[in-house]
Amino acid sequence: MPRTIPRLLVTAPASGGGKTTVTLGLLYALRDRGLVPASFKCGPDFIDPLFHREVVGVNGYNLDLFFTPPSVVRGLLLRGAAGADVAVLEGVMGYYDGIGDDGDASSWAVAAATDTPAVLVVNARGASLSLAALVNGFRDFRPDGRVKGVILNRCSHTYCEKITPVLERETGLRVFGSLPDAPAFEVPSRHLGLVTPEGVDGLRCTLASLGKALAETVDVDGLLELAASAPPLQGEWPTVRPVIRERVRLAVTRDRAFCFYYRENLELLEECGADAVFFSPLRDERLPDGVAGVYMGGGYPELYAAELAANVRMRESVAAAVRRGMPTLAECGGFLYLQESLSDKDGHAHTMIGALPGSGSHAGGLRRFGYIELAQTVDTLLGPAGTTIKGHEFHYWDSSDCGSACVATKPTGGGWACVQASGSLFAGFPHLYFPSNPSCTAAFVQAAAAWREKNR
Repeated sequence: MPRTIPRLLVTAPASGGGKTTVTLGLLYALRDRGLVPASFKCGPDFIDPLFHREVVGVNGYNLDLFFTPPSVVRGLLLRGAAGADVAVLEGVMGYYDGIGDDGDASSWAVAAATDTPAVLVVNARGASLSLAALVNGFRDFRPDGRVKGVILNRCSHTYCEKITPVLERETGLRVFGSLPDAPAFEVPSRHLGLVTPEGVDGLRCTLASLGKALAETVDVDGLLELAASAPPLQGEWPTVRPVIRERVRLAVTRDRAFCFYYRENLELLEECGADAVFFSPLRDERLPDGVAGVYMGGGYPELYAAELAANVRMRESVAAAVRRGMPTLAECGGFLYLQESLSDKDGHAHTMIGALPGSGSHAGGLRRFGYIELAQTVDTLLGPAGTTIKGHEFHYWDSSDCGSACVATKPTGGGWACVQASGSLFAGFPHLYFPSNPSCTAAFVQAAAAWREKNR
């Protein structure tokens, strides 16, 4: 049955245009009004949803048309916005930028699939009437462009008042206000050191100020009216029931070094019958009691390689669990942690767990970046040979042994061998998106339950 979800998408002509700043400020402003916002990120980026959760306190989800079809994207939007007053979708890259040359999986494609009105954040510095030409180009580039309004970034309130009548006359679109060009409102890099307590506290203060400023210079009531104009929505979500009779506990890494997870993955594990028990390879001395599986996400282990190496008891605890055949799933940073050594940013090698062959080091640049679909060449923890699942790679560190249990294929062509795997292990650089093949999630949970029964 269709449901009404007030919603809008914040986008920009290109990366660095200010959509993240506007999104975060808007989320804070909505919370200050006593409203409950839900946040979503277009594309595969797990850093911005993490930022929303850790700094703003709003759980974030990903809406990605490569990972799942439009009906499932709509279903996730409905699911993630349940109980919220308004859903704020943050775009990715430029509005029409996606896979290849036709905008697949772009912010525009998500807006079209979810029938969501888009607000274009435009850098107004050094421009006047040309802004109208830019806005008209984005509005009319596709017949169903869905651009319904504009926010001017790096623009004083005085200049916004002057240029707004011109832009509204020339474009027919509403200008919802502006954000000034103020260093105090600049959001620092979200890619390094995000979850350090001191970093989070400082960012919360910055974003609280940003939210108050946005409430004064942006027409939040107008944005809520636009969000309310979105039509009812209908979608679907993978029907997953517990695949085991007794719930099982999974140890899940979460600290400064390991913090990259799709929230949908954790929720799907829970629906299959697994309870996440979070632990820190930096602080804790051993795996949590009573766990029957390990899920190690990505993050920044290279920044904390010396600390990870110094925690010998934890390394030995994980190594012993892997040797005993405890089902273990490791992505990117978790994969590097399982190997023999990891070099830090200065090139110094540090001893890691040693459960897998290989050593990690800086590759000199971004390696194997982008969307992929994995096809297993052998039976693994996640299913029999031939099983496929979609994911994403983004890493500057590489390994001397990336494995060959899977073949990764890019949607635009080309591919490579990857993943070290067995019946109780799946470890490699790809970040997997579980909803793209829920049977892989079920297989992991079932393997953990079987291991528990065998080792009771």
